[in-house]
Amino acid sequence: MATRLLRTNFIRRPHCFSSLRPVGSPTVTASTAAVPEILSFGQQAPEPPLHHPKHNQTHNDIDLSDQARLFASVPTPDLLRSTAVLHAAAIGPMVDVGSWVMSSKLMDNALTRGMVLGLVKGTFYDHFCAGEDASAAAERVRSVYEATGLKGMLVYGVEHADDAASCDDNMQHFIRTIEAAKSLPTSHFSSVVVKITAICPISLLKRVSDLLRWEHKSKSFKLSWKLKSFTVFSDSSPLYHTNSEPEPLTAEEERELEAAHVRIQDICRKCQESNVPLLIDAEDTILQPAIDYMAYSSAIMFNGDKDRPIVYNTIQAYLRDAGERLHLVVQEAEKESVPMGFKLVRGAYMCSEGKLADSLGHKSPVHDTLQNTHACYNDCMTFLMEKASNGSGFGVVLATHNADSGRLASKKASELNINKKNGTIEFAQLYGMSDALSFGLKRAGFNVSKYMPFGPVETAIPYLVRRAYENRGMMASGALDRQLLRMELKRRLMAVIA
Repeated sequence: MATRLLRTNFIRRPHCFSSLRPVGSPTVTASTAAVPEILSFGQQAPEPPLHHPKHNQTHNDIDLSDQARLFASVPTPDLLRSTAVLHAAAIGPMVDVGSWVMSSKLMDNALTRGMVLGLVKGTFYDHFCAGEDASAAAERVRSVYEATGLKGMLVYGVEHADDAASCDDNMQHFIRTIEAAKSLPTSHFSSVVVKITAICPISLLKRVSDLLRWEHKSKSFKLSWKLKSFTVFSDSSPLYHTNSEPEPLTAEEERELEAAHVRIQDICRKCQESNVPLLIDAEDTILQPAIDYMAYSSAIMFNGDKDRPIVYNTIQAYLRDAGERLHLVVQEAEKESVPMGFKLVRGAYMCSEGKLADSLGHKSPVHDTLQNTHACYNDCMTFLMEKASNGSGFGVVLATHNADSGRLASKKASELNINKKNGTIEFAQLYGMSDALSFGLKRAGFNVSKYMPFGPVETAIPYLVRRAYENRGMMASGALDRQLLRMELKRRLMAVIA
C-alpha cells in the first residue's frame, strides 16, 4: 500500500508565502493580530499590544481583550502545556532542529525513535491532535465540548493514496470516523472531513482534471464517463495545466474512477444515514477540477434534505476565480433545487501553485496581494451568508483564523437575522491554534468547531511540523494566543499568591 499522511489545507501552510505580499504596512491591532497573516518569507510580525484598547462594544462584537473570560473553561495544567508548546513552536531554530530530527537517521534506531516519539506525543501531538484512532478522537471531542462548548470536526489524518488497496483501506477508516462521530451527541460534533486524494489515486485525479479542462476548452469534446455535476470552471479559471488534448481514459482507468465514485458514495451514504455532514477538502489546482467534479456529483446525489446539506465542498478564496466559480455553482444548484454546503478557506498551496505556474510560463492563479485575498474571502462569505439567510438550504462553514472576518460575519449575521444556533452558519479553527478567536466567537453565540486530526503519532509528524511552522514568531495569530495565555497564567498565579 502507498498512503501518505495528512497535509491539511484547512487554512493554509504558511512557510512558502514569498509570492504574496501585503500592500503597504498595516498596523497590527487586536483585530488583525488574531490572523495568521500571509507574510513575506522570514518577515517578522510584531506582537500585538499587551493591553487592547477598550471601545463601546455592541452585541455584534467579538471580544478578544479579556483573557480571563476567554480561557475561563481551560484548566491551569492545560494552559501551562499550551503555553509551553506554542512558545516552543515559535522558536525558529527549535522548529528547524525538530524538523531535522524527524527526518534524520535517529528515527531509524528503535531506542532514539521511541524517545523522540514519546516526547512528541506528550507535547506537540497532544496539543494539535485528537488521538491515535477514531474512538480516542471521539472521546477528545467529547471532553473538549464538555469543557469549552467547542464542537469537533473529526479528520482521519491521511493525505493521499497511490493504489486501490490503500484507497479501500482509507475508505474504511473514514467509515469508522463517521461511526465514531455518530456515537457522540449531535451537540458535540459538527462534521467529518475527507480528502478525495485518499480514496482516488492521485495520478487518476490528474488525468480526470486534464480531461475536464480540455472539455471546458473544446465544447465538442465529450466525456462518456462523466456523471451529472455542476460547473468546475469559470472564464478566469487556470487552464494552463493542460496544453494539448489528453488521451482518453483507458478501460482500467475508467474502472478505477468508477471504484473511486463508489467509495465516495459509500462514505456519503453512511453520512446521510448517520446524519453526519461531510466536508470535502480542497487541493492544488492541478487536481481540484476532478475533486470539485466528484464533490458536486456527490452533492447532487445526497443533498436531498431541503433544510440541511450533507455534502460540503471547499472554496479557496486565495484563487482568482474563486468568487466566479462559487456564483456559478450556486446558480446551477438553485436551478436544480439542490441544497449546497460550502467550507470557505483562504487557501493552502500558494508555494506549489506559484512554482508550477511559473514553470509553465503563466501567472500564478493566486491573488497578487493579501488584501485581494481578504476581499475575496469576505465577499464570498457575505454572498454565502445572504444565501443561507433566505432559507434555501445552504450550509456555510467559515474556516478562518482571521478575527476581522469573524467580526464582519458576526455583524452580517445580525443584519440578516441569521439564527446563530441552528447550524446554518458555523466557524472553525485548527485544534490547538487560534483558541482566543474560537472562544471569542463562541461567547458571541456562534457554533464553533475545532478541526481535529487523529492517527498514530508517527504518522502525524508531517502535520505537526506544519503546525510548528505556523506558530513561528512571524505568525500574528500565534503571537496573540501566546500573549493571552501568558497574561492569564500570570493572573492566576497572582490570584493564588494574593
